[in-house]
Amino acid sequence: MFHSFDYGFGNIMGFRKGACVQNVLDSVVQALLADENRKFIYVEIAFFQRWWRNQSPAVRDIVKKLVSSAQLEFINGGMCMHDEASPHYIDMIDQTTLGHRFIKKEFGQTPRIGWQIDPFGHSAVQAYLLGAEVGFDSLFFGRIDYQDREKRKNENSLEVVWRGSRTFGSSAQIFAGAFPENYEPPSGFYFEVNDASPVVQDDINLFDYNVEERVNDFVAAAVSQATITRTNHVMWTMGTDFKYQYADTWFRNMDKLIHYVNMDGRVNALYSTPSIYTDVKYATKESWPIKTDDFFPYADKANAYWTGYFSSRPALKRYVRMMSGYYLVRLLIAGAARQLEFFKGRSNSGPNTDVLADALAIAQHHDAVSGTEQQHVANDYTKRLSMGYVEAEELVASSLGFLAKSTSDKDYKKPVTKFEQCPLLNISYCPPSEGFLSRGKSLVVVIYNSLGWKREDVVRIPVIGELVTVRDSAGSEIESQLVHISNNSLGIRDYYVNAYLGKSPDEIPKYWLAFFASVPPLGFSTYTVSIAKGGASSIISRLHTTEGTKTGTIQIGQGDIKLIYAVDEGKLTHYINSRSSVEASVEQSYIYYSGYDKSDKDPQASGAYIFRPNNTFPIKSGQVPLTILQGPVLDEVHQQINPWISQITRVYKQKEHVEVEFTVGPIPVDDGIGKEIATLFSTTMDTNKTFYTDSNGRDFIKRIRDYRTDWDLQVKQPIAGNYYPINLGMYIEDNRTELSVMVDRSMGGSSIVDGQVELMLHRRLLYDDGKGVAEPLNETVCALDKCTGLTVSTSYSAVPQKLTSCIHMHGEKLFFCIVSLIQIQGNIYLRIDTVGEGAKWRRSFGQEIYSPFLLAFTEQEEDSWLNSHVPTFSWLAPSYSLPDNVALISLQELEDGKVLLRLAHLYEVGEDKDLSTMAAVELKKLFPKKEISKVTEMSLSANQERAEMEKKRLVWNTGSAPEEEPTVLRGGHIDPRKLLVELGPMEIRTFVIDFIPNILEMVQSQK
Repeated sequence: MFHSFDYGFGNIMGFRKGACVQNVLDSVVQALLADENRKFIYVEIAFFQRWWRNQSPAVRDIVKKLVSSAQLEFINGGMCMHDEASPHYIDMIDQTTLGHRFIKKEFGQTPRIGWQIDPFGHSAVQAYLLGAEVGFDSLFFGRIDYQDREKRKNENSLEVVWRGSRTFGSSAQIFAGAFPENYEPPSGFYFEVNDASPVVQDDINLFDYNVEERVNDFVAAAVSQATITRTNHVMWTMGTDFKYQYADTWFRNMDKLIHYVNMDGRVNALYSTPSIYTDVKYATKESWPIKTDDFFPYADKANAYWTGYFSSRPALKRYVRMMSGYYLVRLLIAGAARQLEFFKGRSNSGPNTDVLADALAIAQHHDAVSGTEQQHVANDYTKRLSMGYVEAEELVASSLGFLAKSTSDKDYKKPVTKFEQCPLLNISYCPPSEGFLSRGKSLVVVIYNSLGWKREDVVRIPVIGELVTVRDSAGSEIESQLVHISNNSLGIRDYYVNAYLGKSPDEIPKYWLAFFASVPPLGFSTYTVSIAKGGASSIISRLHTTEGTKTGTIQIGQGDIKLIYAVDEGKLTHYINSRSSVEASVEQSYIYYSGYDKSDKDPQASGAYIFRPNNTFPIKSGQVPLTILQGPVLDEVHQQINPWISQITRVYKQKEHVEVEFTVGPIPVDDGIGKEIATLFSTTMDTNKTFYTDSNGRDFIKRIRDYRTDWDLQVKQPIAGNYYPINLGMYIEDNRTELSVMVDRSMGGSSIVDGQVELMLHRRLLYDDGKGVAEPLNETVCALDKCTGLTVSTSYSAVPQKLTSCIHMHGEKLFFCIVSLIQIQGNIYLRIDTVGEGAKWRRSFGQEIYSPFLLAFTEQEEDSWLNSHVPTFSWLAPSYSLPDNVALISLQELEDGKVLLRLAHLYEVGEDKDLSTMAAVELKKLFPKKEISKVTEMSLSANQERAEMEKKRLVWNTGSAPEEEPTVLRGGHIDPRKLLVELGPMEIRTFVIDFIPNILEMVQSQK
């Protein structure tokens, strides 16, 4: 079986060390034409698509025939072979959908096989969601833990039936196979030009004639693999990264091997594909062992745990996550751009979200969002995301402008309000909110909510003046607060705005203006900020410090949540929720791990992939006083932990969680020691080595420290070997309470000590770990002719600014501008609940983290704008919202005018006593302004009808299940009269919807 892949971590344009996708495909097509018995598989569609667009009609016809005859087969079929630790499940679905729909459109094919052979560990979500629910018959991968692999080889259990979902059990199982060693050919069978393996020389007149020797080598390798494989069929992966640029050398040698091996008769060799292999395995009716949960963490040797990449390149990880939120339409992951594109109508000539969609798809590559690419490649990913954002930003602005028009003025040809957005809001830079007072105008803030239910949250924007007031959509004054911007934040702002503009900003805002906003589902509300004229104005926060105070405590919190700090130690000690009567001891601290260098007898170093801590060092804050800001909307505690770590802890009056905004970096390495920074939340909870982490933001999986379900773990690295990927959050519990911690980007986490949650925030290392990147993970920021270590800070919103300014500033050094502006901001969120009650917050608030409010700004004189525009809007029917346990995760107008809709149930079976139940969505109320003519349920990647997929599903024989099968709830058939969509726990349903066009749409379609 022949393949070549992995064009991600060298250069995403398809080149690395001279390797070129174009050469591979040009060469393979000609080699396949030479012999109809030859076969080749291709995986990553983004690169194939680039090649395809440049081919003549004649070449395209040839390739279509090769695909039709199954000589060339697409497997996996996503735009890339995505990572399985760092991406969110919606990003995985979307990039797979893009690839699958391209294959369907161009070739009429539906890929059957999952092919995740290079990602560094494998998730449960990949198995059941991106495997079984996509319609794959099998899933193959190359990397599992070295201890696990040895046990499976001894037990002939490298191939299993994988049940990744405890909610769906066998109804979403998939046949899965791990390779005996890796995804490469057996040793001695590499046939690229200049490879060291002996070619098959069958000219008996030449001195290097070696047919017998080569046949014996082949048979020996086949028999060796057969001893660890069930049934008498084995599969060889005859290819690897960047091979087949000279495909004829491979095929010529394999033609000879197949011919002479079959003449020998000891084994039967043939050209094959994973599809053929899966079919013959299924035909044997063999009984296969069952695998549950996932294949994390992954180690390929005792001191090489691939758990460092969970946190590598944290700025890139956050940027990918934010761009996903900006692009997608969903509750948890709903992005305003796609939703607004649908509401306004798709444009093929004007701005759309296609560029951002493509950039996001490629960014899910296992050497992209994972943080395991070289620096110049990370710059390239970022640049492409930024280019996509620029076009999507224009679409959002124009779409909002159209929707905000009064109902009597919906003329498509008339100009609409030109909204501005603030992509540098993360560094407290927002020209619209800072300049309106000096121009004597009022600021109009349109706040868009891409969630499927009404949302209430605090909005913060920087302002210059103090005498301001805020009014809601009805014109009523509302409570607001002015919060001092910290000196640390202003320093970051000045540095990066200077880099961005080429000069320091004209004015420096003194405050964040904070107010509570209420926005309807899939809609917007309008708020105005103006000079206070005699009425109530925003309240300036009360500010005081603990300087000079040596003992006692400080309490913050105006609502149900209270935090208590010990003044002498300058740290958090207690958490109180007066509504739920939860009181708990909790402390937060920082540590760093010194990364192993190459001086040990085992030279394995910490690097982009590998986490190998040498020692653990607490980071003490000393006696730096606390700064406390208090007001009617929120309270803050500012702490300077050390010269390069600071944080702001916030408690909102109307919220029941704690928000921790941290700033880490530049990490000092002048001492020659790389460092990996983690924060700890410590409690007195008795957790018995147990904690729970999410799988790609979807299911939560039980983890037990120093334990694996599939083998007796020999603990070699007690810290790195207990780290797991975190996308949504993690939690711990005992018999009384549960502590949940949510994150704003993917990162690594663990519970190394009972009662404790640990998250790794940032890494800066000085040695390459020898796993393929070929450079240290030592990110630097270059701006204004100065390079420093990367600072990672967290807050609520940001994206890099437009490329045009960067080009103007830096010319050929464009990527420096982009990298310097990835000062990505997000948060860590904390909450303690009575045991069993935390799931509601994790699931609902997880949506809000992933899909923040979208803010758009314009100005008005008096009430001129409000008098001529719609102040509030919702796409849904009046008073309707989605159920609390359902998310809208895709809403996209397709090229043919149909709409792709995905709905997802948010809860696992048994996760919540009230919400782990059947839910229903009324399509008539979801699309009140449209008339639905047809609803077709599709596979998850929308490339075949669901009913057709289910008919083809293979049912595998298995051994005894390790646990009792769950009772599976799935939604039923959709009655075309009622148009009611049911969803059982964890169910995702995908539909293509046809609408009856109205008169206006018919007229426009004829123009």
